[in-house]
Amino acid sequence: METQLAPPVGFSRHFRQSPLTDPWEPLYSRKEAGVVSIGFRASAPHANSRGFVHGGMISALADNAMGLSCGQSLEGASLVTVSLGVDFLGSAQLGQWIEVTPRLNRLGSTLCFAEAEVTADGQPCAKAHATFRVVRRS
Repeated sequence: METQLAPPVGFSRHFRQSPLTDPWEPLYSRKEAGVVSIGFRASAPHANSRGFVHGGMISALADNAMGLSCGQSLEGASLVTVSLGVDFLGSAQLGQWIEVTPRLNRLGSTLCFAEAEVTADGQPCAKAHATFRVVRRS
């Protein structure tokens, strides 16, 4: 039986679920300094066939964290991803704490630009950048 370690201080259960992320639960998030960081303890549902965290999951959560961070700063707007790029710097192993920490580069009336660092137990494993289209609700 697998034991879940508590997330780092400041993280609580992620406030936003979706059908995509449901199989990856439990996910955690932290709102701090205008950004939403997302984290999780890597386990079997997160793994690829080689036994480490799947790059698609890292990409999806980086997109999620950057988009939510832009949305937090642009109240009343929703966003859609225009482009997403991810550079993998190393692997994330099962049992490690994986954390996505975004940084907002530019918030505009039609586009938002962000980047994120992804770490595994504090060591960089990926970096991401994205452009989001701002869709104002009527």
